[in-house]
Amino acid sequence: MKEIFNIFPKEKTDKRKQITQPKIIADYREKNCLVASELIHLGLEIEFKELKVADYLVKDIAIERKTVSDFITSMINKRLLNQLEELQQYENKLLIIEGLDEQELYTDSGGVHPNAVRGFLLSILLKHKIPIIFTKNSEDTAKFILILSKKKSKELPLNIKKKSLNKKERLQFILEGFPGIGPKTAKKLLEKFKTIKNVINASEEELKEILGKKAEIIKNIIETNY
Repeated sequence: MKEIFNIFPKEKTDKRKQITQPKIIADYREKNCLVASELIHLGLEIEFKELKVADYLVKDIAIERKTVSDFITSMINKRLLNQLEELQQYENKLLIIEGLDEQELYTDSGGVHPNAVRGFLLSILLKHKIPIIFTKNSEDTAKFILILSKKKSKELPLNIKKKSLNKKERLQFILEGFPGIGPKTAKKLLEKFKTIKNVINASEEELKEILGKKAEIIKNIIETNY
């Protein structure tokens, strides 16, 4: 009898099995949700930890996940606003609103006008600069996370923007590192005090002319020991 050769070499099959899947960090409160079980079913490794910010960390991306009902509730009690602010600590962040196949997003049944929801979504995109993904269900959410986990992420230096800044922009960039100081406020401070040294040495009362109540916070940071 002639020997039958296997056209699918074992060596190639073994190599596929040896490919290590990326690890997903998930908040421990996600342990019993369907998304976590879907991710495991898709072959991803999940490590559960207590995350102070976000529900999932996928490489360099922080993900906050909300079901439609949770999104509406956290919008009403303003809990989501705090979470969006906390997400700003990450360079790459994402909000997933899950369950469009299971619950209507724009409805008056929850006591929120549909236009209020639309306005809040626009605020997330334009004010907080956080992309939003709408998913049909937990399975759809897991598939998005799977695709994100396979994308190559670049490790960028924190001061990458400094390379293209001129002298004035560099000074402004430094001041923008303080909480609550945006581009306009930083520019006002430099126009008044001229140098960063003068800003740091300014009294709280002098800073209040531009910063208001934030002056106390900035002054505390300046005077805090490492």
